[in-house]
Amino acid sequence: MARVPAAALHRVRKAPRALVRHYRARHTHPVIELVHQPHPYTRALGLIAVVLMGAWLGLLIVGNVRAPVGPMDTTMTLRPSFTGGTKINVSPLGALELRSHVAPIRLDVDVDQLDPVRSQALVDHPERLSGLQDEVTSDVGDGTLDLAVRSSVAVVSGATALGLAVYRRPRRALAAGGLALTLLAASGATAFATWNPKSVLEPKFSGLLSSAPSVVGNARSIVSEFDVYQKELARLVTNVTKLYDATSTLPAYAPDPSTIRVLHVSDIHLNPASWKIIASLVKQYKINVIVDSGDTMDHGSAAENGFLDPAANLGAPYVWVRGNHDSRETQAYLERMKNVHVLDDGRAVSVAGLRFAGMGDPQFTPDRSKEVTASEELAGARLASAIRDQETAGTPVDIAIAHNPDAAREVDGTVPLVLAGHLHHPEMEVMKYGTRLRIEGSTGGSGLRALQNKYPDPIETSVLYLDRETRRLQAWDEIKLGGLGLTTAEVSRHLPEENRPGASPTPSPGSPSPGSPSPGSPSPSLADAFKATGHPWYAGFISFGAAVGLTTVCMILL
Repeated sequence: MARVPAAALHRVRKAPRALVRHYRARHTHPVIELVHQPHPYTRALGLIAVVLMGAWLGLLIVGNVRAPVGPMDTTMTLRPSFTGGTKINVSPLGALELRSHVAPIRLDVDVDQLDPVRSQALVDHPERLSGLQDEVTSDVGDGTLDLAVRSSVAVVSGATALGLAVYRRPRRALAAGGLALTLLAASGATAFATWNPKSVLEPKFSGLLSSAPSVVGNARSIVSEFDVYQKELARLVTNVTKLYDATSTLPAYAPDPSTIRVLHVSDIHLNPASWKIIASLVKQYKINVIVDSGDTMDHGSAAENGFLDPAANLGAPYVWVRGNHDSRETQAYLERMKNVHVLDDGRAVSVAGLRFAGMGDPQFTPDRSKEVTASEELAGARLASAIRDQETAGTPVDIAIAHNPDAAREVDGTVPLVLAGHLHHPEMEVMKYGTRLRIEGSTGGSGLRALQNKYPDPIETSVLYLDRETRRLQAWDEIKLGGLGLTTAEVSRHLPEENRPGASPTPSPGSPSPGSPSPGSPSPSLADAFKATGHPWYAGFISFGAAVGLTTVCMILL
């Protein structure tokens, strides 16, 4: 009997099973599987994320141009931003920030190097400085135009490439590129509508504080400029050129002789570093008088009085009022010091061409054994009465001083300017009857209280520029230094509304505040409407919201 190979026998045994599977496969109906489609709004949000990410990557990789600006070589870049504006990086000196526009894009200008040939040409031929403003304006215009074209290509390419990688469909990828271009165009339109060339009048410097006075310049010369944009831009370029020129030293700060410079300090709270900072600022800014609006001490004890000794040798007269952390003993100690003028009970004194009147704080916080019954408002009313008496006597007061803003507000309408502290953060306000209230931050960085928070409080002070003839405020520089352990420095220039080019004269008490439309005046422009909101991000997100709406509609149609 013949034997059957084992392999063949195995195939025979499995044959019926294979036939069954084959029969079932031929007579089985196809299974229909339902795939969940995402909601149109979910798709729209996904596309927005792809567009924003792709546009940002495109700008990051190729969205910059190298452009000469006067004697400097710069790199211009557009960056996403919630507040807009322009930032000029002058490494290693620091940065200059301008609120030039309000849009979700910021213009970054990096000063790479100083061209030695062009710089030397300016040094050898100073007469060329007269034409520098036209050259700078032309260079900035050419660079901005080139940057706009390159940025458009960058955002479209980046969004399209990322859309193709995510969706793997050319139609969706092209939609992402088109919407990215729409976003950029909307942001550019918003920047154009809110463009403020006079932002160079109020720059914010950060970096080396020692260079600030020369770079910022005189308040008087800045206010009196007529052709603001071109001349100020040229001045900034000239200053940066001087700073970069290794063969010359920093130009000396020569303050305008018609301007009185007041250094306002407050709330030192026993920080010994404050005295050195004040002395340095007095020297750098050629300060005429120092005003301290109180809380120089912390507990007001006799043991702390030695801390006050440097006040007599800061290089300028020292005008002081008592704060709620300063005791009567503290006040008596300062009254015996030369070069220090203590004001209380409405007493007035003339210092450096200005007449001051002040009121000490009626409360003394460290003494918890006595119930606090003194009223800040009553103290302010007494100060206002004393100021009116000075007016009647023919010796009007130029600046009033009180520690607590509640007391300072009571002098509204009796004096042009009142200085206060207490809140540990700076504010500037024009009150109902025309008096301007300046609240200073803590020049001591809140003292030992700076250690209570996660980040130390900054050291803040300000330089006030007053006209020597009218004794009215022309401008002020806010100076902010990093707190304990920090080495940052910022200087911000500010102008009162009435001193800005093209502004109406200073309103009399009771008249509408600056910026309020008068009857019969033309309707405010789009840029004015944006600025009136008080929210820097508002204007930018109008165009952004419109573009997002367009994106949603397109996604629903796709």
